[in-house]
Amino acid sequence: MHEMRYFVLFLHQLKVLVGLVFLCCSSSVVTHTASDLPLNNSAEGKNYAYTEGEAKNLPTYPGPNKMRDCYCTVNLDQEEVFRTKIVEKSLCPFYGEDFYCEIPRTFRHLSFYIFDRDVFRRDSIIGKVAIQKEDLQKYHNRDTWFQLQHVDADSEVQGKVHLELRLSEVITDTGVVCHKLATRVLECQGLPIVNGQCDPYATVTLAGPSRSEAKKTKVKKKTNNPHFDEVFYFEVTRPSSYNKKSQFDIEDVDEVDKMEIRVDLWNASNLKFGDEFLGELRLPLKFLRQSSSYEAWYFLQPRDNGNKSLKPDDLGSLRLNVVYTEDHVFSSDYYSPLRDLLLKSADVEPVSASAAHILGEVCREKQEAAIPLVRLFLHYGRIVPFISAIASAEVKRTQDPNTIFRGNSLTSKCIDETMKLAGMHYLQVTLKPIIDEICQVHKPCEIDPVKLKDGENLENNRENLRQYVDRIFTVITKSGVSCPTVMCDIFFSLRESAAKRFQGDPDVRYTAVSSFIFLRFFAPAILSPNLFQLTPHHPDPQTSRTLTLISKTIQTLGSLSKSKSANFKESYMATFYDYFNEQKYADAVKNFLDLISSSGRRDHKSIEQPILLKEGFMIKRAQGRKRFGMKNFKKRWFRLTNHEFTYQKSKGDHPLCSIPIENILAVERLEEESFKMKNMFQVIQPERRVLYIQANNCVEAKDWIDILTKVSQCNKKRLTVYHPSAYLNGHWLCCKATADNTPGCTPCTGGLPANIQLDIDGDRETERIYSLFNLYMPKLEKMQEACGSKSVYDGPEEEEYSTFIIDDPKETYKTLKLIIEGVGTLEQEHAQYKRDKFKKTKYGSQEHPIGDKSFQTYIRQQSEISAHSI
Repeated sequence: MHEMRYFVLFLHQLKVLVGLVFLCCSSSVVTHTASDLPLNNSAEGKNYAYTEGEAKNLPTYPGPNKMRDCYCTVNLDQEEVFRTKIVEKSLCPFYGEDFYCEIPRTFRHLSFYIFDRDVFRRDSIIGKVAIQKEDLQKYHNRDTWFQLQHVDADSEVQGKVHLELRLSEVITDTGVVCHKLATRVLECQGLPIVNGQCDPYATVTLAGPSRSEAKKTKVKKKTNNPHFDEVFYFEVTRPSSYNKKSQFDIEDVDEVDKMEIRVDLWNASNLKFGDEFLGELRLPLKFLRQSSSYEAWYFLQPRDNGNKSLKPDDLGSLRLNVVYTEDHVFSSDYYSPLRDLLLKSADVEPVSASAAHILGEVCREKQEAAIPLVRLFLHYGRIVPFISAIASAEVKRTQDPNTIFRGNSLTSKCIDETMKLAGMHYLQVTLKPIIDEICQVHKPCEIDPVKLKDGENLENNRENLRQYVDRIFTVITKSGVSCPTVMCDIFFSLRESAAKRFQGDPDVRYTAVSSFIFLRFFAPAILSPNLFQLTPHHPDPQTSRTLTLISKTIQTLGSLSKSKSANFKESYMATFYDYFNEQKYADAVKNFLDLISSSGRRDHKSIEQPILLKEGFMIKRAQGRKRFGMKNFKKRWFRLTNHEFTYQKSKGDHPLCSIPIENILAVERLEEESFKMKNMFQVIQPERRVLYIQANNCVEAKDWIDILTKVSQCNKKRLTVYHPSAYLNGHWLCCKATADNTPGCTPCTGGLPANIQLDIDGDRETERIYSLFNLYMPKLEKMQEACGSKSVYDGPEEEEYSTFIIDDPKETYKTLKLIIEGVGTLEQEHAQYKRDKFKKTKYGSQEHPIGDKSFQTYIRQQSEISAHSI
């Protein structure tokens, strides 16, 4: 049975122009139900990243200096999931921040808000850019300028409402007939949280040219998914003589056609300003003349209040680059032929005839192929033999040892991606403490005499920089035992291939490894720590300059090149490097490289020193250890290391509670009904003790659940069942059991494994690779032609084929034939799945409410496809 399991979202980084506001946001995986529909049938699928580019012409502040202190937020509908740092005194703020998250729910709009900070009152919104989900594809992978739009309460709408309408005839005692409308408001879902709460109610209004009659539901407290189930009756037409031929007489037909039923959602407020508008729905009654009863879900819509006081140009504009794709993942058996073909790539002779290598040949950029290939091979434990095979082939083609692994080849991109996945914690342990200190202390380290600020001393700055470089160099070269095993095994393979190929160069065994570990791992992480999750925000300009100088020096130290001064274009850098022009530094680098690339490296024990994995404020429910203690909610600073999970009143305080990792038996979401609070999860401990925690938003809740699950995955006493709701008022809300030690009523989720290999969905990665092959099918076919040409004529390659590496035309042709067959089969499966989905899905259902433009687009596409096939 087909199953669509994921919407997949990628990170794509932009080039930053001078003076830009730059925010790159990305989302990885969103799990949907099988009722979700694909938006199109493109081979590429859909992926989305949101990137904030450049803001310009922001309105001036109505004060003497006219500047603003601005920050940006990224929102799913109205739920904030990311906030940048504040840039002070600017109308063109620069951020340079990356945001990466997994989207755990559906959404209608991806919104960017620009705020002006005000110390004395609430921050004010300057404007927003809201992109509908179905419009993301329009801006796929291209820079677009968006006008900032005015923000008011009537335009901020999210959620959906479930209605049932029934129009009926009522015959009175005197024999005359009138028509009545029954409007049943069943429930709403996904209403916004206003000022930390949502106490919704609905008003139902029957409105016409000469009448307006309104009725109101009860207020539902502390929920944004209210169940109303209230029915309201309205008299639609005046009593008239009963006429079997028509439901309405002439006069009433005209009146009914002009009438509408309006449902408005409100948040009951205690403030004197009145209740907040949440959204509305307007339905003309004339559509009920074809069917007297109608029941459906509807998306709530904004209210047009005619507020046109501000021109779009008054608020400035924002440049965005949006990348959006979508993957539809079937069950594992559908991918077996293509997956097996890919996984045996390391064993194919020559490796250039393998399916994985061919993917790198046909993709426009090697990075496109490297990302899913590395994740697939990591998942199945085949990454080391695969990289060893393609690296060995590349080394054989390399003529100069000084250029080894310096190009953007498939080998280089695959190793880069492996280091990013496997080495993230390694970077955290090695660099994060010093990077944090550099960002916080702000020691002056500028050594360019031209750029010195007033009052700075060049020699003092050099000494500050020298100390930082020395400390970072030391922690790197002493971190060999912490280097992940998979990286060490790859480095061993690189070292052996290089040494065998260039036997006359004794240093090539070092430069082959240092070109990755220093040039492409440590140096970039120092230069841009926010890209490697070492800092939450892009460093300020002074700190960024310091990190640039450190990165340059570390990169040169690790390169082991013969002429150090030739590596620097700037004379001041060459002068500074004299501090490190000693043999002890070269020896330390070689010893480090020997350790991380040695054969038979022993498995070292886990690092004794605690590693900080995540921290931040959340709200927790008191655990009630004291007999008469109150079980209220309090804001606490939570801190997770690889040893324990703690919380304290404020950052840096003594922990109020410490939970050893081995005592975390399960980490699961908590149903909203428990405390009428969203984004809650539970940490279950021995003796059924449970810590209930509320995160700030849905993305943060998922991040905490994922990382807590990862670190506790190997605990021997992990639970297999849990209670999805809380134990309150003497019973479990989920299963109604009265004993607080009753075993759980719901199976625990599978969770994420403790190591990098199982952090990956192999089926999803194979689907990505299928999508790439399908996208580049013309290149696959051209490569087939090239194989035929070479095998038949065995002469010089034609110019149009010269871009492909084909060492064995016959074997390459065989692999290409299998790839094209496998891709064709999967393409047929996708087409059949979409046809079946099209037949089963109902517009107006809970999954696809009326007003769902993405569904309407899909319906139109399928209708066109059906008409074309007929």
